[in-house]
Amino acid sequence: MKLTPSDFGGALAVEGYGPGFFRIGRTVMQGAVLVTAGEADAWGGLDDRAALLALGGRIDVLFLGMGADVAHAPADLVAALREIGIAVESMSSPTAARSYNVTVAEGRRVACALLPL
Repeated sequence: MKLTPSDFGGALAVEGYGPGFFRIGRTVMQGAVLVTAGEADAWGGLDDRAALLALGGRIDVLFLGMGADVAHAPADLVAALREIGIAVESMSSPTAARSYNVTVAEGRRVACALLPL
């Protein structure tokens, strides 16, 4: 699905997604991804906690896309991120991508970690 373009003030946006991929800043990335205003990287999924914890001090909110369906994030992961000042919002990956796009366009310190559909 292609998302509606907008002005993101130079920040990377999630421009589209489909089975197994995300299009970020006109680059197609396969598998899970971690996106901040300035970079998009492959992400090892829920077991790759180090990548999420490294966001401490850089973001205030993490939109965690759990794939095609809404699911709860592991409680210990949420607790670890809250300890370093990051609020976590779990939702489906399409909803997380749209939420990230809206809030990063507002200039807020956010990221999204997206599991593929």
